[in-house]
Amino acid sequence: MNQLILKKITQNKHAYHEYFIEKKIESGISLLGWEVKSARSNMVVINNSYVSFYNKEAYICNSIFQSNVTQFYNEAHNSVRVRKLLLKKNELLFLIEKVNQKGYTAIILDLYWKNSWIKVNIGLAKGKKKYDKRNIIHMHKWKKEKIRILKYMKK
Repeated sequence: MNQLILKKITQNKHAYHEYFIEKKIESGISLLGWEVKSARSNMVVINNSYVSFYNKEAYICNSIFQSNVTQFYNEAHNSVRVRKLLLKKNELLFLIEKVNQKGYTAIILDLYWKNSWIKVNIGLAKGKKKYDKRNIIHMHKWKKEKIRILKYMKK
């Protein structure tokens, strides 16, 4: 039986604070050899990454794969290049349709290993307003306070 192994490389925690994530889609990513090596050593930044569409294909923009110290002299490493996403046709058309609607954007949520493949979670997101962020912070505080009160009432 083939056991599924997931190991996080990096996560975009900023995205959960700035956006309402309405749907998550798993996708493959097309990487070069040195980019896979930098992913193995956790030298990847996806905080400001988003998905753009060109010619009915999806690409990741603003993701940074920092190159390792050992580089070959004849290779030029572009750490901020645009990388292609490997999506199914129906997923791609769904994302394009939703992003064309007002207020939606496609962002990168996390990068992880799935067995021997590097996968990306794409989030279909809608931006939060300032008051939404404050309400969520107050709800988290109230949950913690409620747990603390119930804990002391049991004693």
